[in-house]
Amino acid sequence: MSPPRSANRNRRKKILDSARVLFWKKGYPGTSMVDLANACECKPANIYNYFENKEEILFEVLREEMEKIVVPVEHLENDYSQPLLDQLLFFIKSHVNVTLGYRRSAKMLFDIELAHLSPDKQEVIIDMRRKYDRILCNIIERGVKTGEFAPMNIKLAAYSIASIIARSRVWYSAKGRLIPNQIGEFIFDFVVSGLRGAGVKQPKPKE
Repeated sequence: MSPPRSANRNRRKKILDSARVLFWKKGYPGTSMVDLANACECKPANIYNYFENKEEILFEVLREEMEKIVVPVEHLENDYSQPLLDQLLFFIKSHVNVTLGYRRSAKMLFDIELAHLSPDKQEVIIDMRRKYDRILCNIIERGVKTGEFAPMNIKLAAYSIASIIARSRVWYSAKGRLIPNQIGEFIFDFVVSGLRGAGVKQPKPKE
């Protein structure tokens, strides 16, 4: 008799959660299937019941993280109904809460371990990143068109906002005085102040 689906889901989740921590602590190349099995309190062969190989586990870790960032905000890509600042606030707070949430052990995995994926799997993750950038660029562009934001290099503004949020993983402490929502609100206020700035200089491209 095969185990119930809920048991399979729980085992799969445990493998991914353990991999997320181990890949960060030891690096993807330094983490073996034996390490994963020990962390999950099972035999290495059991892991192959859920994942084809270690690369698939890394792919699922990165894909799941990107889904948690992108899916909650994808409805904002072409949303002209909600107030613009409400959209931007929701976008930033949503990303901040994922970034500073309980899975902070996955920090930096995107940049450090993405190269270990095959080109087709890399492209899936990169496409999700592009979608994130496109959603944020669209929000900023709508603000520029309505005059709520100053004319600027929209892509550079979006990349800067994403970098501010991602960098918060480095210095944030759950023992600190501020919770993620408050940090998200601060980043929002800071960003809006910059987007409204009349004196934003346009970078000159290389000649």
